[in-house]
Amino acid sequence: MALALLRRRWLKSTPAAAAGLALPLPAGAGAVAREVVDPMGSPLAAADVTVTALDTHRVAVRGTTDPYGYFLAALPPGRYSLLISAEGLRPHRETIETGPGTPAATERVWLQPAEALQLPTPGTWLFDPPHTAIRFIAKHVGMAHVHGRFERFEGGIRIAPDMTDSRVHVRIDASSITTGNSTRDNHLRSADFLDVERFPHIDFTSARFAYRGGSKWTLQGSLTMHGVSRSVALDTTYLGTVNGGYGQELRCAALATAELHREDYTLNWRSMLARGIAVVGPTVQLELDVQAMYRTHDTPTPPE
Repeated sequence: MALALLRRRWLKSTPAAAAGLALPLPAGAGAVAREVVDPMGSPLAAADVTVTALDTHRVAVRGTTDPYGYFLAALPPGRYSLLISAEGLRPHRETIETGPGTPAATERVWLQPAEALQLPTPGTWLFDPPHTAIRFIAKHVGMAHVHGRFERFEGGIRIAPDMTDSRVHVRIDASSITTGNSTRDNHLRSADFLDVERFPHIDFTSARFAYRGGSKWTLQGSLTMHGVSRSVALDTTYLGTVNGGYGQELRCAALATAELHREDYTLNWRSMLARGIAVVGPTVQLELDVQAMYRTHDTPTPPE
Protein backbone atom coordinates (compact mmCIF):
# COMPACT_ATOMS: atom_id res chain seq x y z
CA MET A 1 0.00 0.00 0.00
CA ALA A 2 2.76 2.42 0.92
CA LEU A 3 4.66 1.61 -2.28
CA ALA A 4 1.55 2.19 -4.41
CA LEU A 5 0.88 5.54 -2.68
CA LEU A 6 4.49 6.60 -3.13
CA ARG A 7 4.41 5.68 -6.84
CA ARG A 8 1.15 7.59 -7.46
CA ARG A 9 2.45 10.74 -5.78
CA TRP A 10 5.74 10.52 -7.68
CA LEU A 11 4.06 10.10 -11.08
CA LYS A 12 2.03 13.26 -10.45
CA SER A 13 5.26 15.23 -10.08
CA THR A 14 7.66 14.03 -12.78
CA PRO A 15 9.49 17.40 -13.18
CA ALA A 16 10.35 17.41 -9.49
CA ALA A 17 11.44 13.82 -9.73
CA ALA A 18 14.06 14.71 -12.31
CA ALA A 19 15.96 16.66 -9.69
CA GLY A 20 15.47 14.13 -6.91
CA LEU A 21 12.57 12.82 -4.90
CA ALA A 22 11.40 14.63 -1.82
CA LEU A 23 8.26 12.62 -1.15
CA PRO A 24 6.89 11.10 2.05
CA LEU A 25 8.32 7.64 2.68
CA PRO A 26 7.09 4.89 4.99
CA ALA A 27 8.66 5.27 8.43
CA GLY A 28 12.28 4.12 8.40
CA ALA A 29 12.32 3.38 4.65
CA GLY A 30 14.58 4.54 1.87
CA ALA A 31 13.89 4.51 -1.87
CA VAL A 32 15.39 3.83 -5.27
CA ALA A 33 14.36 5.65 -8.44
CA ARG A 34 15.61 5.20 -12.00
CA GLU A 35 14.74 6.61 -15.39
CA VAL A 36 15.54 3.99 -18.03
CA VAL A 37 16.13 4.97 -21.66
CA ASP A 38 17.08 3.08 -24.81
CA PRO A 39 20.24 3.71 -26.89
CA MET A 40 18.50 6.65 -28.62
CA GLY A 41 17.58 8.25 -25.30
CA SER A 42 13.87 7.44 -25.59
CA PRO A 43 11.94 6.23 -22.53
CA LEU A 44 12.07 2.45 -22.22
CA ALA A 45 8.78 1.04 -20.97
CA ALA A 46 8.38 -2.47 -19.53
CA ALA A 47 12.07 -2.96 -18.78
CA ASP A 48 12.51 -5.60 -16.08
CA VAL A 49 13.88 -4.35 -12.75
CA THR A 50 15.03 -6.64 -9.93
CA VAL A 51 16.37 -5.44 -6.58
CA THR A 52 18.12 -8.10 -4.48
CA ALA A 53 19.34 -7.74 -0.89
CA LEU A 54 23.10 -8.32 -0.77
CA ASP A 55 23.08 -9.81 2.72
CA THR A 56 20.36 -12.43 2.19
CA HIS A 57 20.42 -12.71 -1.63
CA ARG A 58 16.63 -12.52 -1.56
CA VAL A 59 14.64 -10.48 -4.07
CA ALA A 60 13.35 -7.38 -2.31
CA VAL A 61 11.46 -5.84 -5.24
CA ARG A 62 10.69 -6.99 -8.77
CA GLY A 63 8.81 -4.95 -11.35
CA THR A 64 8.90 -3.11 -14.67
CA THR A 65 9.36 0.47 -15.76
CA ASP A 66 6.22 2.50 -16.45
CA PRO A 67 5.27 3.88 -19.92
CA TYR A 68 7.67 6.79 -19.37
CA GLY A 69 10.61 4.57 -18.43
CA TYR A 70 10.50 5.27 -14.68
CA PHE A 71 10.82 2.85 -11.79
CA LEU A 72 10.39 3.74 -8.11
CA ALA A 73 10.37 1.53 -5.03
CA ALA A 74 10.52 2.04 -1.27
CA LEU A 75 13.05 -0.23 0.45
CA PRO A 76 14.19 -1.03 3.98
CA PRO A 77 17.63 0.42 4.75
CA GLY A 78 20.46 -1.71 3.40
CA ARG A 79 22.67 -2.56 0.43
CA TYR A 80 21.14 -4.00 -2.72
CA SER A 81 22.00 -5.24 -6.17
CA LEU A 82 19.95 -3.50 -8.87
CA LEU A 83 19.46 -5.26 -12.22
CA ILE A 84 17.69 -3.63 -15.19
CA SER A 85 17.20 -5.63 -18.39
CA ALA A 86 15.27 -5.47 -21.66
CA GLU A 87 15.16 -7.65 -24.76
CA GLY A 88 18.03 -7.00 -27.17
CA LEU A 89 19.90 -4.68 -24.76
CA ARG A 90 22.81 -5.22 -22.37
CA PRO A 91 21.69 -5.61 -18.74
CA HIS A 92 22.61 -2.84 -16.30
CA ARG A 93 23.87 -3.84 -12.86
CA GLU A 94 24.83 -1.66 -9.93
CA THR A 95 25.04 -1.74 -6.15
CA ILE A 96 22.86 0.72 -4.27
CA GLU A 97 22.52 1.64 -0.62
CA THR A 98 19.44 3.06 1.07
CA GLY A 99 19.17 4.67 4.48
CA PRO A 100 16.15 5.50 6.62
CA GLY A 101 14.31 8.49 5.21
CA THR A 102 16.83 8.84 2.37
CA PRO A 103 15.24 10.64 -0.61
CA ALA A 104 15.76 8.88 -3.93
CA ALA A 105 17.71 10.78 -6.57
CA THR A 106 16.32 9.80 -9.97
CA GLU A 107 19.33 8.62 -11.92
CA ARG A 108 19.14 7.98 -15.66
CA VAL A 109 20.19 4.56 -16.94
CA TRP A 110 21.08 4.17 -20.63
CA LEU A 111 20.75 0.59 -21.84
CA GLN A 112 23.06 -0.21 -24.74
CA PRO A 113 22.61 -2.74 -27.57
CA ALA A 114 23.55 -6.29 -26.65
CA GLU A 115 26.10 -8.13 -28.70
CA ALA A 116 24.19 -10.13 -31.28
CA LEU A 117 24.38 -13.90 -30.92
CA GLN A 118 26.16 -15.56 -33.80
CA LEU A 119 23.58 -17.15 -36.07
CA PRO A 120 23.90 -20.86 -36.91
CA THR A 121 26.17 -21.80 -39.80
CA PRO A 122 24.21 -22.45 -43.02
CA GLY A 123 23.67 -26.16 -43.55
CA THR A 124 21.81 -29.04 -41.92
CA TRP A 125 21.45 -29.34 -38.15
CA LEU A 126 20.14 -32.57 -36.60
CA PHE A 127 18.20 -32.72 -33.33
CA ASP A 128 20.03 -34.31 -30.41
CA PRO A 129 17.19 -36.22 -28.65
CA PRO A 130 18.96 -36.74 -25.28
CA HIS A 131 19.36 -32.96 -25.03
CA THR A 132 16.02 -31.99 -26.58
CA ALA A 133 12.58 -32.03 -24.95
CA ILE A 134 9.08 -31.67 -26.36
CA ARG A 135 6.77 -30.83 -23.46
CA PHE A 136 3.19 -29.69 -22.98
CA ILE A 137 1.06 -28.25 -20.20
CA ALA A 138 -2.73 -28.44 -20.02
CA LYS A 139 -5.42 -28.07 -17.38
CA HIS A 140 -7.20 -31.14 -16.06
CA VAL A 141 -10.87 -30.16 -16.51
CA GLY A 142 -10.02 -26.55 -15.68
CA MET A 143 -8.30 -27.44 -12.42
CA ALA A 144 -4.76 -28.72 -11.78
CA HIS A 145 -2.16 -28.52 -14.53
CA VAL A 146 -1.14 -31.67 -16.35
CA HIS A 147 2.51 -31.78 -17.45
CA GLY A 148 3.56 -34.19 -20.16
CA ARG A 149 6.11 -34.86 -22.86
CA PHE A 150 6.77 -36.88 -25.98
CA GLU A 151 9.68 -39.26 -25.56
CA ARG A 152 10.37 -40.18 -29.22
CA PHE A 153 10.84 -37.71 -32.06
CA GLU A 154 13.23 -36.79 -34.85
CA GLY A 155 13.92 -33.82 -37.05
CA GLY A 156 16.29 -31.04 -37.86
CA ILE A 157 16.87 -27.55 -39.15
CA ARG A 158 18.01 -26.46 -42.59
CA ILE A 159 19.74 -23.09 -42.15
CA ALA A 160 19.78 -20.99 -45.33
CA PRO A 161 22.29 -18.21 -46.13
CA ASP A 162 19.36 -15.84 -45.53
CA MET A 163 18.11 -16.92 -42.10
CA THR A 164 14.50 -16.04 -42.94
CA ASP A 165 14.52 -18.73 -45.66
CA SER A 166 15.49 -21.48 -43.18
CA ARG A 167 13.27 -24.49 -42.50
CA VAL A 168 12.50 -26.77 -39.54
CA HIS A 169 10.82 -30.16 -39.55
CA VAL A 170 9.84 -32.14 -36.45
CA ARG A 171 8.22 -35.59 -36.50
CA ILE A 172 6.85 -36.85 -33.17
CA ASP A 173 5.86 -40.42 -32.37
CA ALA A 174 2.35 -39.80 -31.02
CA SER A 175 2.35 -43.05 -29.02
CA SER A 176 5.32 -41.82 -26.97
CA ILE A 177 3.14 -39.36 -25.06
CA THR A 178 3.50 -39.61 -21.28
CA THR A 179 2.04 -37.65 -18.38
CA GLY A 180 3.07 -39.92 -15.52
CA ASN A 181 -0.35 -41.56 -15.28
CA SER A 182 -0.86 -44.75 -17.30
CA THR A 183 -4.68 -44.54 -17.35
CA ARG A 184 -4.60 -40.99 -18.66
CA ASP A 185 -1.83 -41.83 -21.14
CA ASN A 186 -3.89 -44.70 -22.57
CA HIS A 187 -6.84 -42.32 -23.02
CA LEU A 188 -4.57 -39.85 -24.79
CA ARG A 189 -3.35 -42.55 -27.18
CA SER A 190 -6.83 -43.92 -27.86
CA ALA A 191 -9.31 -43.03 -30.62
CA ASP A 192 -10.88 -40.55 -28.17
CA PHE A 193 -7.87 -38.28 -28.48
CA LEU A 194 -4.71 -38.78 -30.58
CA ASP A 195 -5.86 -42.08 -32.14
CA VAL A 196 -2.27 -43.20 -32.57
CA GLU A 197 -3.18 -46.33 -34.54
CA ARG A 198 -4.66 -44.23 -37.35
CA PHE A 199 -2.41 -41.18 -36.91
CA PRO A 200 0.96 -42.41 -35.61
CA HIS A 201 2.82 -39.12 -36.14
CA ILE A 202 2.54 -35.45 -35.26
CA ASP A 203 4.43 -33.23 -37.72
CA PHE A 204 5.52 -29.61 -37.66
CA THR A 205 7.00 -28.04 -40.79
CA SER A 206 8.00 -24.39 -40.81
CA ALA A 207 7.32 -22.09 -43.75
CA ARG A 208 9.08 -18.91 -42.63
CA PHE A 209 11.45 -17.53 -40.01
CA ALA A 210 10.42 -14.01 -38.95
CA TYR A 211 12.94 -11.94 -36.96
CA ARG A 212 11.43 -9.97 -34.06
CA GLY A 213 14.55 -8.34 -32.62
CA GLY A 214 17.20 -9.36 -30.12
CA SER A 215 17.18 -13.15 -29.81
CA LYS A 216 13.48 -13.46 -30.68
CA TRP A 217 12.08 -15.16 -33.78
CA THR A 218 8.67 -16.39 -34.88
CA LEU A 219 8.54 -19.66 -36.81
CA GLN A 220 5.43 -19.71 -38.97
CA GLY A 221 4.44 -23.20 -40.04
CA SER A 222 1.93 -26.02 -40.12
CA LEU A 223 1.23 -28.57 -37.39
CA THR A 224 -0.43 -31.81 -38.49
CA MET A 225 -2.11 -33.86 -35.77
CA HIS A 226 -5.01 -36.30 -35.81
CA GLY A 227 -5.09 -36.01 -39.62
CA VAL A 228 -5.67 -32.23 -39.53
CA SER A 229 -3.19 -29.47 -40.43
CA ARG A 230 -3.38 -26.01 -38.90
CA SER A 231 -1.18 -22.92 -39.05
CA VAL A 232 0.93 -22.45 -35.93
CA ALA A 233 3.34 -19.70 -34.85
CA LEU A 234 6.19 -20.80 -32.58
CA ASP A 235 7.49 -17.97 -30.39
CA THR A 236 11.19 -18.78 -30.39
CA THR A 237 14.17 -17.61 -28.36
CA TYR A 238 17.51 -18.36 -30.00
CA LEU A 239 20.12 -19.34 -27.39
CA GLY A 240 23.29 -19.33 -29.52
CA THR A 241 25.93 -21.84 -30.61
CA VAL A 242 28.70 -23.70 -28.80
CA ASN A 243 31.26 -26.42 -29.45
CA GLY A 244 30.81 -29.36 -27.10
CA GLY A 245 28.66 -32.31 -26.18
CA TYR A 246 29.79 -35.80 -27.19
CA GLY A 247 32.99 -34.40 -28.66
CA GLN A 248 33.60 -30.89 -29.88
CA GLU A 249 30.76 -30.86 -32.41
CA LEU A 250 29.11 -27.53 -33.20
CA ARG A 251 25.61 -27.28 -31.74
CA CYS A 252 22.91 -24.65 -31.42
CA ALA A 253 19.97 -24.27 -29.05
CA ALA A 254 16.54 -22.62 -29.00
CA LEU A 255 13.36 -22.58 -26.92
CA ALA A 256 10.00 -22.37 -28.73
CA THR A 257 6.44 -22.15 -27.37
CA ALA A 258 2.92 -22.15 -28.83
CA GLU A 259 -0.69 -22.49 -27.71
CA LEU A 260 -2.77 -25.18 -29.40
CA HIS A 261 -6.56 -25.49 -29.36
CA ARG A 262 -7.76 -29.06 -29.21
CA GLU A 263 -10.93 -28.45 -31.18
CA ASP A 264 -8.82 -27.17 -34.10
CA TYR A 265 -7.78 -30.79 -34.51
CA THR A 266 -11.31 -32.29 -34.23
CA LEU A 267 -10.62 -33.48 -30.69
CA ASN A 268 -14.11 -33.11 -29.24
CA TRP A 269 -13.69 -31.97 -25.64
CA ARG A 270 -17.43 -31.82 -24.86
CA SER A 271 -18.04 -35.30 -26.23
CA MET A 272 -15.21 -36.68 -24.12
CA LEU A 273 -16.60 -35.07 -20.96
CA ALA A 274 -20.07 -36.42 -21.72
CA ARG A 275 -18.60 -39.92 -21.78
CA GLY A 276 -16.71 -39.35 -18.54
CA ILE A 277 -13.28 -39.06 -20.16
CA ALA A 278 -11.72 -36.22 -18.16
CA VAL A 279 -8.35 -35.84 -19.84
CA VAL A 280 -7.16 -32.25 -20.33
CA GLY A 281 -8.72 -28.88 -21.09
CA PRO A 282 -9.41 -27.32 -24.49
CA THR A 283 -6.04 -25.56 -24.83
CA VAL A 284 -2.53 -26.96 -24.58
CA GLN A 285 0.74 -25.07 -24.12
CA LEU A 286 3.47 -26.64 -26.23
CA GLU A 287 7.19 -26.16 -25.52
CA LEU A 288 10.15 -27.31 -27.63
CA ASP A 289 13.52 -27.10 -25.86
CA VAL A 290 15.92 -27.93 -28.68
CA GLN A 291 19.60 -28.67 -29.16
CA ALA A 292 20.79 -29.50 -32.66
CA MET A 293 24.16 -30.66 -34.01
CA TYR A 294 25.72 -29.36 -37.22
CA ARG A 295 25.85 -32.25 -39.69
CA THR A 296 29.29 -33.17 -41.01
CA HIS A 297 30.91 -36.45 -42.11
CA ASP A 298 31.81 -37.21 -38.49
CA THR A 299 28.73 -35.96 -36.61
CA PRO A 300 28.36 -38.28 -33.58
CA THR A 301 25.32 -40.52 -33.18
CA PRO A 302 23.38 -39.63 -30.01
CA PRO A 303 23.09 -42.47 -27.48
CA GLU A 304 19.76 -44.27 -27.13
